[in-house]
Amino acid sequence: VAPATPAAARAAARAAARAQAGWAATPAATRARYLRRAADALVDCRHRAAAVLVREAGKTLEDAAAEVREAVDFLRYYAAEAERQFGAPPQVLPGPTGELNTLSWEGRGPFACIGPWNFPLAIFLGQVAAALAAGNAVVAKAAPQTPLAGHLACRLLRRAGVPPDALQFLPGDADLGQALVEAPELAGVAFTGSTTTAQKINRTLAARDGPIAVLVAETGGLNAMIVDSTALPEQAARDAVASAFRSAGQRCSALRLLLLQEEIAPRVLQLVAGAMDELSVGDPALLATDVGPLIDEAAAVRLRENVH
Repeated sequence: VAPATPAAARAAARAAARAQAGWAATPAATRARYLRRAADALVDCRHRAAAVLVREAGKTLEDAAAEVREAVDFLRYYAAEAERQFGAPPQVLPGPTGELNTLSWEGRGPFACIGPWNFPLAIFLGQVAAALAAGNAVVAKAAPQTPLAGHLACRLLRRAGVPPDALQFLPGDADLGQALVEAPELAGVAFTGSTTTAQKINRTLAARDGPIAVLVAETGGLNAMIVDSTALPEQAARDAVASAFRSAGQRCSALRLLLLQEEIAPRVLQLVAGAMDELSVGDPALLATDVGPLIDEAAAVRLRENVH
């Protein structure tokens, strides 16, 4: 996959700005129809989409199937929201002095959607679908580790009817993302990734001249599970292991910290250790595999640095 250049990012932002008026004027019902078509097409090619997630993102078969279903749900949800929020007549508001006040919704302008590698189809499609549903043209940047999943997502939407200039796809690295965020034509950024990168994007947007751009950011966290003596130990152990090791622990919702009441700690830890011993680590394309690979060598290095 050839990465796009910062110059291409700037050109894409200008093209999105030119396409904005036409896409915003597209009826909400039409935008919703395109999203539903894309959802139906994804259902039809669900096995191929899952295979891309297995090969490119290292998803297990179970996780890949679940992500495809989530992506379909996102498309259908935002189709419904496009009709509900943008297809209804303007809402008439009170006019205390006899004036006519109405409320209607419209898109903000061109958006950059910067997706993550750990959910390269579902979250990426969720970002893009939300922006398109609201009447915003989109420049979509996939994570450098998973460009094929991002390409699949955008191709489905284009084939469903979204005009090419209203949805442009750019594979690339952090330099490409920086060029996108700096583009003055963009009215907002939807980003999923690290907290550090989100803070950098926020500072970049704040430093731009002109109207303040919006940032919608979903970042990582330190997720804890607190288990007291009222909990069933077997259930607590099952849920802890599932949360910690699904997607090889590479998700923002993965369990990081398990806090146990002292009286039940020995039993729960014994069950957790036993469940971990039964996990099968290996080829994500095999049904027997519970835990697939980390996304790349850099992730493996970070993991090894935390093993004592």
